[in-house]
Amino acid sequence: MVIDLRKCIGCKACTIVCKQTNRVPVNSWRRVFDCGLSPTPERIRTFIPISCMHCGKAPCVEVCPTAASHRRSDGIVAIRNERCVGCGYCIVACPYQARSIIFHDKYDLEVKNIVHGLGGSDTNPDRVGVATKCNFCLPKIADGMRKGCRPGRDADASPQCVISCSAKAMRFGDLDDPDSVVSQLLREGKTARLQEELGTDPSVYYIVD
Repeated sequence: MVIDLRKCIGCKACTIVCKQTNRVPVNSWRRVFDCGLSPTPERIRTFIPISCMHCGKAPCVEVCPTAASHRRSDGIVAIRNERCVGCGYCIVACPYQARSIIFHDKYDLEVKNIVHGLGGSDTNPDRVGVATKCNFCLPKIADGMRKGCRPGRDADASPQCVISCSAKAMRFGDLDDPDSVVSQLLREGKTARLQEELGTDPSVYYIVD
């Protein structure tokens, strides 16, 4: 994923659509940080969207005792809910604070309401008590690819946050494909990754200039 910080306006559309698409509490998978204004004379306000970085050398995968957290061959770091025991090791290991365990009272009440037909938000009971995080809308991407769609080029095989970004600041695709939009953006702009010095090899790039 490539995010152009020059375009992001901090609208948090990506946060809201993430909640709706993945049935998680708002801000649990995707957050947008307001970094404030730069000094004069530029006076530019900077927003930074943050989620799981899908690291090439993911600390969460290394510490998971049950192999619930794993890195797929396509580079997406995913979680097998049925294997997760909720130990929280991955939460401690992640330097991006991208993981959480959803078991607070409000969420539990919403789940009970859904089970008993009393309404509630669009939550997902099988995620209660296990580690969760952004998965780049993996089920949607997999379904789209089965239909012949290409990630990053076709909406049916791209993360919903990318499609819904009002400023078109977010892009997604295959970095191994030199013709993909993300590869082109990395060649054209000055980019940075968060906490590269930790050696996690994050797969989310930010265009900064």
